[in-house]
Amino acid sequence: MKWKGREGSGNIEDRRGMSTGGKIIGGGIGTIVIAIIVLLLGGDPSQLLNNMGGAETESGQVTTTAEEDEMAQFVSVVLKDTETVWGKIFEQSGSTYRLPTLVLFRDQVQSACGNASAACGPFYCPGDEKVYIDLSFCDQLKTKFGAYGDFAVAYVIAHEIGHHVQNQLGILGKVDSQRSRLSETKANQLTVRLELQADFLSGMWAHYEQGMLKTLDAGDIEEAMNAAAAVGDDNLQMKYQGRIVPDAFTHGTSAQRKEWFRRGWETGDFEKGDTFNASI
Repeated sequence: MKWKGREGSGNIEDRRGMSTGGKIIGGGIGTIVIAIIVLLLGGDPSQLLNNMGGAETESGQVTTTAEEDEMAQFVSVVLKDTETVWGKIFEQSGSTYRLPTLVLFRDQVQSACGNASAACGPFYCPGDEKVYIDLSFCDQLKTKFGAYGDFAVAYVIAHEIGHHVQNQLGILGKVDSQRSRLSETKANQLTVRLELQADFLSGMWAHYEQGMLKTLDAGDIEEAMNAAAAVGDDNLQMKYQGRIVPDAFTHGTSAQRKEWFRRGWETGDFEKGDTFNASI
């Protein structure tokens, strides 16, 4: 992706110099999204999500590496590009896109959805309309998941911004309400459709990123597709559990995630991304 020397977003909140005490508060789809990621990474969400509040405090000067600084600049540029693309799309539909904030943190962070560990991976909290990311995850994409390339990271950020788009359109709230009335298996199936739509929206962003800004390099889409496959439920379950349990899927299989990203990338048409009524 052509990003060096380009403008970054002003909606970056750097909390890498803060530490978090206490435990998580709240619930709903924001907490669900965090817990799902922990499960996919092979962890126990009960160790990270609980029912007591916490607070963030300053912990001193932030020491960074050149590699971390470069990644912070990269995610800032990607965020700016999502602002440009979604801002234009919403404008064309007669709406105004609310700009989300991207929070950089280390180890733990307090959000409106509660306290989360870096082990959760990047997540979106609808309560404060912020995306949270510990930049160490960007390196883990390569070392832990085998997803290489800068556009693998761009895909992850665009996926989380996809949740912000869903939130602004009222989709997250509807799904949260419906989940509360369903069995665990049915609720998981609904969450899969939510996540696949976020993959579609990530691909849709890439479609307009290239059409409007001409920033994609050869191989970028392949990097995104590889990242989507790397975090498929079946792939992660086999890797961390040694078996596949379809009823426990929460994001979709590797094939499904690649397919819905591809549809967004090729069509750029939101109407083609209705995962809730489509055969997935």
